[in-house]
Amino acid sequence: MYKTILVTLDGTATDRAIVEHVKPLAKLAQSRVVLLHVADGWAARTYGPDAVSPEIIEDTAYLQQIRSEFQSAGIPAAAELAYGDPVNEIVKWVDRKGCDLVAMSTHGHRFLADLFLGTTASRVQHSISVPVLLLRAK
Repeated sequence: MYKTILVTLDGTATDRAIVEHVKPLAKLAQSRVVLLHVADGWAARTYGPDAVSPEIIEDTAYLQQIRSEFQSAGIPAAAELAYGDPVNEIVKWVDRKGCDLVAMSTHGHRFLADLFLGTTASRVQHSISVPVLLLRAK
């Protein structure tokens, strides 16, 4: 059913919710998981893949840590780092590489900025044609 599941991570505590939810789903569906984090700091937005900064080093280590968790659970997993605007980069990834499901945690904010700008999850959901699993983190 879900050959490839794209799990987007933002490097915050909310990631645990989607990681723990996707593990049994991926095992059940015998899925391959791709972990995607979009570095969106100044260096990442300015220099893209050529960026060198503490943020990039931390993001890379974080992705490898989560990837190891999936692999230890017997789930094939890859980790990718993108650079720039999270919404644009997630949508580009789905368009270029394809997947059967996008899994994201949401913060559940209800601030004015969410009203006017839309959340990352909502904007991604309305920009792609594959199913999106949104899990509100506690």
